Amino acid sequence: MLNFISFGSGSSGNCYLLYTEKDALLIDLGIGTRALRKYFREYGLPLARVKHILVTHDHADHVKSVGKISHDLELPVIATVDVHKGIDRNYCVRSKVPASLVKYIEKDVPVQLGDFLVTAFKVPHDSSDNVGYRIEYQGVVFCIMTDVGYLTDEMRPMISEANYLVLEANYDVEMLKAGPYPEYLKTRIMSEGGHLSNNECGKALAENVSPNLRHVWLCHLSEENNHPELARKTVEQILRSYGIVAGKDFQLDVLKRKTPTGIFRLLGDEPQEQSLFSDKEMGVDKD
Repeated sequence: MLNFISFGSGSSGNCYLLYTEKDALLIDLGIGTRALRKYFREYGLPLARVKHILVTHDHADHVKSVGKISHDLELPVIATVDVHKGIDRNYCVRSKVPASLVKYIEKDVPVQLGDFLVTAFKVPHDSSDNVGYRIEYQGVVFCIMTDVGYLTDEMRPMISEANYLVLEANYDVEMLKAGPYPEYLKTRIMSEGGHLSNNECGKALAENVSPNLRHVWLCHLSEENNHPELARKTVEQILRSYGIVAGKDFQLDVLKRKTPTGIFRLLGDEPQEQSLFSDKEMGVDKD
């Protein structure tokens, strides 16, 4: 059985867990260490099951706690050379990754990490470097793309090959333009080094999904420039314009910024979420 949990998805902190009965990967660690330990206890999961930490890029909301957890649990941190350099420079990462646990991954070179075959691929963003991950387990493909400036030709087949996909839908264009952000920040968000809008996310899905896709999670929504239902409806409308019906052709969910999901069982007839928490948001340290 392959399982997926999001512990937080947004500028307040990003962290995802992919696990089997014997192995687990943490993807990014931008939430507080106490919150992470609390979540594992409440899910009844042993932290010792985690064998590796994957990092997409070096911004604080993705790496704030990576050094502390790596040190405490003696976990190797897998990232590109430039991402590791960025983590080391990041003043928000107060506890650095121990040198013995710094492990490098090259883009487009598959690496076997325990139960998982992991391939990193380039994702444009204004960090030191940024990658998405294609993660395969027993023929099932899970893919994550977050903090996406724009969709590249290299990223398109990653969407097409995915059975399960986490894809950024960061902002609504009109909300951003009319919002309180200064112009330089609005320009940065909409640039090729910024983030993916709801419209761009919907189009990326509509143009690249295959019949093999079973579930999509929209991630990294802006608190100021987006809303979960707006993101969902925008993506659904774009998909429908291409003849694709979310909920029928594949499941579509929106990940909350600060609240953990239940457990998504990715193998079986239908992926189902076991909701362990109420809608009340659980506390996560802000960057």
